[in-house]
Amino acid sequence: MTRIAIDAMGGDHAPHEIVAGAVWAAQEYGVAIELVGKQDRIEQELDRISNEGFYSDCGKAGKQYKLKIDTSKLDIKITHASEIIEMGEAPGQAIRKKKKSSIVLAVDAVATGSSDAVVAAGSTGAAMASSLFGLGRIPGIDRPAIAVTLPTIKKPIVVIDGGANSNCTPEMLYQFAIMGATFSKNVLGIEHPRIGVLNIGEEAGKGNELAQATYKLLEEHSGKLNFVGNIEGKEIFLSLCDVVVCDGFVGNVALKVTEGTSSMLFRMLKQEFKADLMGKIIGLLAKPFMKRIYTKINYEEFGGALLLGVKGITVISHGRSKAYAIKNAVRVAKNAVETGVNEKIAKFYEE
Repeated sequence: MTRIAIDAMGGDHAPHEIVAGAVWAAQEYGVAIELVGKQDRIEQELDRISNEGFYSDCGKAGKQYKLKIDTSKLDIKITHASEIIEMGEAPGQAIRKKKKSSIVLAVDAVATGSSDAVVAAGSTGAAMASSLFGLGRIPGIDRPAIAVTLPTIKKPIVVIDGGANSNCTPEMLYQFAIMGATFSKNVLGIEHPRIGVLNIGEEAGKGNELAQATYKLLEEHSGKLNFVGNIEGKEIFLSLCDVVVCDGFVGNVALKVTEGTSSMLFRMLKQEFKADLMGKIIGLLAKPFMKRIYTKINYEEFGGALLLGVKGITVISHGRSKAYAIKNAVRVAKNAVETGVNEKIAKFYEE
């Protein structure tokens, strides 16, 4: 049985929502769970879930859940962690000083074989640093990268890097392309993933030195990778490619702008539906359609993003993740373990 280690103390809603999501995942996906954090608080949450149940509101998607789960019937292990790395702490210094923190011990569970993957909703920097130092890199990979899955009208796409590396070389972006394509094929089921470089124009000579050099490098290796050229920001969601390659700075800005624009549009629609009588009538009729659309683009449905390039499975969830998102993050981790995505990235360099 696959066992997933979860940093129970990481995130805005820890440990309440994190533990609930972990228990929910254990029941729904049949996985074993290792909850890492302050033992007394974790035990309190487990008792509450068994005796009182828990309520989960899935964001604006309109889904509301009230579940009561007997945790004694599930394979749940608790690993006590006396320290917590807060969001504002410098990741490198924090993991060196707080060796008994929940994220460090959760990653250590994977390194020692106690668990098969780790899910973390706390500091992204701490999760990445802990994974890098605790698990090590896959041979051939200079730096791990965050692979973020996004919806489009037709099928999901992967944006890599989503924020792990601000300063990159063309060789690093080439490695991101390899990892993103491997993830797209083996986890998302896209047979021949098309790779595009995020740029300010479609022409090969457009963009900064990094983008131009990356274009040339991917073009040289088009025999191994299905490289389709540059992709502009406006084309990310048009299904022109399956893997969008960029440095972590550009990728994170693109993701945050997308998230903010989406939230703004839904708020504007909500305001218009309440503006007058006609708006209220239209809003009432449109409500089921709006719920379906939001479900397709809601980050909670995707759960989390894989940190590719380390010798182990690390899933990084949004800091605002509640139980529903954590449950889905566990699903992502389980799928990554079962599809052997890391082994297939390593195999690319052996061929």
